[in-house]
Amino acid sequence: MKQEIQLVVFDMAGTTVDEGNLVYKTVQKVINDEGYNVSLDNVLNYGAGKEKYQAIYDVLKECTNSETVEVTAQKVFSNFKPALEKAYADLEVKTFEGTEALFKDLRNNNIKVVLNTGYDFITANNLLLKLGWSVGETIDALVTSDDVKNGRPDGDMIVKAMELTGINDPKKVLKVGDSAIDIEEGKSANCGMTAGVLTGAQTREQIQNANPTIIINNLTELRAVLL
Repeated sequence: MKQEIQLVVFDMAGTTVDEGNLVYKTVQKVINDEGYNVSLDNVLNYGAGKEKYQAIYDVLKECTNSETVEVTAQKVFSNFKPALEKAYADLEVKTFEGTEALFKDLRNNNIKVVLNTGYDFITANNLLLKLGWSVGETIDALVTSDDVKNGRPDGDMIVKAMELTGINDPKKVLKVGDSAIDIEEGKSANCGMTAGVLTGAQTREQIQNANPTIIINNLTELRAVLL
């Protein structure tokens, strides 16, 4: 049975944007530049999907013995932004196969498509430019961490997406992401459905901990659910 969905809110990195976990590798690098030895798995486990200062703070808190977590996190975050800009400047960004076709088919069937992300607006917009995507043509709206007071796992970005697209009933919203915190975000916003996708940051087991409605191997599997 097809679920009546009027809006799909997709995460960016690892869900619609294939960047090989570059953002989390950059988080790992700038933390370890301060003399720590955190692993990429540590970063993915405690930081995936979060606003990036919060991700850095949580990784430091959970994975290091730093006695000045807040001060260190602020320093690391200030180094993270230029490091990520440089990393992305050198990266050929691409999308996962079939993503643009899915967006087009959803929109042709009167289902709104919104991207949301823990990135700031500048970083997210640069990704859109690299992909050749635009609001009004490829997607209906973009919501970033700059647009809301509270990042994930709070549902503020989804509420903002609903406002921008004129969708009033959260039960007609599907949130899709590659990490457990995406699922938590969807539940915080009372979404009717949440979907974890296995193309990005976390494993099936990690995503399952948040109890999504469904877990899919890739975005194209959403066709059977929505279309």
